Amino acid sequence: MAKITVLDEHIANQIAAGEVVERPASVVKELVENAVDAGATKIEVLVEEGGLELIRVTDNGSGIEPEDCETAFYRHATSKIVSGRDLFQIRSLGFRGEALPSISAVAKVRLVSSSDDTGLGRVVAIEGGTLKENEETAAPQGTDITVKELFYNTPARLKYMKTIQTELGHISDVMYRQALAHPEIAFSLKHNGNSLLQSQGGGNLLQVIASIYGINTSKGMIPISAENLDYKISGYIGLPEMTRSNRGGMSTMVNGRFIRNQGLQQAILRAYHTLLPINRYPLVVLSLDMHPSLVDVNVHPAKLEVRFSKETELNAFVETSLRSVLSEQVLIPQVVKQQLGKSGSGSLIQEQFHFPAARLEAAPTSAAPSMSASGPAAPASGSGGRPGAASAAAPGSAASAPSGAAHGSASAYGGAPAARTDGSGFALREQAAPGAAYGAGPAAGAYAPSAQPPRQSQAPGQPGRAQQGGYAAAPQPVPPAAQEALYGAPGKAPELPAFPELSLIGQHHGTYLIAQNENGLYLIDQHAAHERVNYEYYYEKFGNPADASQELLLPITLEFTPGESEKLKERLSWFERAGVILEHFGGGTFRVVSCPYWFPQGDEAAVIQEMAEWVLSERAIDLAKLREKSSILVSCKASIKANQKLTKEEADTLLQRLGACKQPYTCPHGRPIVISFSNYDLEKLFKRVM
Repeated sequence: MAKITVLDEHIANQIAAGEVVERPASVVKELVENAVDAGATKIEVLVEEGGLELIRVTDNGSGIEPEDCETAFYRHATSKIVSGRDLFQIRSLGFRGEALPSISAVAKVRLVSSSDDTGLGRVVAIEGGTLKENEETAAPQGTDITVKELFYNTPARLKYMKTIQTELGHISDVMYRQALAHPEIAFSLKHNGNSLLQSQGGGNLLQVIASIYGINTSKGMIPISAENLDYKISGYIGLPEMTRSNRGGMSTMVNGRFIRNQGLQQAILRAYHTLLPINRYPLVVLSLDMHPSLVDVNVHPAKLEVRFSKETELNAFVETSLRSVLSEQVLIPQVVKQQLGKSGSGSLIQEQFHFPAARLEAAPTSAAPSMSASGPAAPASGSGGRPGAASAAAPGSAASAPSGAAHGSASAYGGAPAARTDGSGFALREQAAPGAAYGAGPAAGAYAPSAQPPRQSQAPGQPGRAQQGGYAAAPQPVPPAAQEALYGAPGKAPELPAFPELSLIGQHHGTYLIAQNENGLYLIDQHAAHERVNYEYYYEKFGNPADASQELLLPITLEFTPGESEKLKERLSWFERAGVILEHFGGGTFRVVSCPYWFPQGDEAAVIQEMAEWVLSERAIDLAKLREKSSILVSCKASIKANQKLTKEEADTLLQRLGACKQPYTCPHGRPIVISFSNYDLEKLFKRVM
């Protein structure tokens, strides 16, 4: 007797519904995407009780022809795919023809649609996959579809639904992504009569960001626009201080479709590398446009996951484009001010933010990589646009010979430093022994030239921070006529924004340097600043560590568990690439025979121990990652710590070397180095302005 039978169509629809309709948010997504495909300019979504009781989606799109209203509920009925060739160049959001039959199989659905402005349309009602109504009715052009009692006939699915607030959160997330992907469409979302989203639909993405994340957040967004032969990038990326605790703030759209792609997310995070604290993520809204043949969206029923035919090239383009934009910003956060507060008279003071009338986009970037294949380029030579910055000799040079007593205690710098003076009589710290704090990060003059132009002082009107409170509105594209005045002759690369020229005031609690300039007051974390100087120095050194490796008179011994020892023996060659000769000494004991001379003195064992722990924790070791991780470990150990007093000369030298860094705004761990109080902030605090 035959055991294989063909499933009943109703059961097949319920099974398909399990793939397409996971929760109320899935219904909203499918219906809204149909409205977008219909060319709607206004889409209204109304939900009740988290979407389990009611979901209603109304649009003013092209509508459905009367004879097609019932056919639309058949499985695999679609107007967007005709032949197999169409699957390789899909331009619509929906194409499978599974949404409506899957939804109607597990809910009570009523559709009213009209394809013209005659006032006549068609109404179709289906409950649990059974047709209940199909007749002519009065209707405006567009489609109005109502879904009631979702999962009423599948109680097993219903009991797995979360709380109303959880389901509403998923619905809101879907609507936010759709609004970001299509700023030209006016979206609205209401739950139990309360408005949760209202976008204007004027095509202004920054305005949509403001309606979702708030006006203050939108002020910290930087426009991005880049293009090559295959891809075009547009959108906004957040300043590094605008972080989130998860990846929820990273929105990527491909040809108007919100997607999740691990490779793209990693490319974005690499662009923010060392700009973000650990376990923090940026706020990014990126729209990618490409030929449909370069992306396959037919890999998942929910169509959230896609495949790219040139994924490596795309990820590299995204990474370099974002990094190029971030490198042009002055990334010094200002103290957060109350945007809405009370004045002395009790009246409210509210800061205004004017959105551009048209879609705001940055001038296309060249998307030239700011980091080489093996890591970041060497910092710029000189003092980074700081006039009068003194240059110091590299460790081991003739200028580093002792010339007198050093200022301050030697313990603050990890070694016995020598000193020399410049024309001003201030002593400049040099390294008398490997690992000395300022010597470990050499003076600006010791750095190799960078491929990027030197940082220059910011000219009035140049894109950057507002000087009076908060962040400036996202910079407008520079008109071609003004580019030569700002950036010099055509073809000359734009100069990077300056690390501000600062005048030292003093030190707070032995931890923060206090400085000023004509724009306001600055606080600098001395450990983070020195860590950044050391990181860029050591990163360059780890480019060829074997040349600096020297044998130890007394080998350092390290102990590991038996399991770690077996794994470590297979990875000893990676230590050699970092200039460390590590030998197995029997059992769980290893000994360090040699290491680079510039490892911080006294901390060699701790640094190599941490390197070993990192090597053991990684599944696959990459030479660039090893170089970077080693640089971070050594720079942290070699840097001055909190609660260490600095002389004025030492603090000045630290500021000069920080200004010479390629990226002087965050430490290698992503923490901010400098924060600022504008003059306007201070005047507000002391009620000099009201």
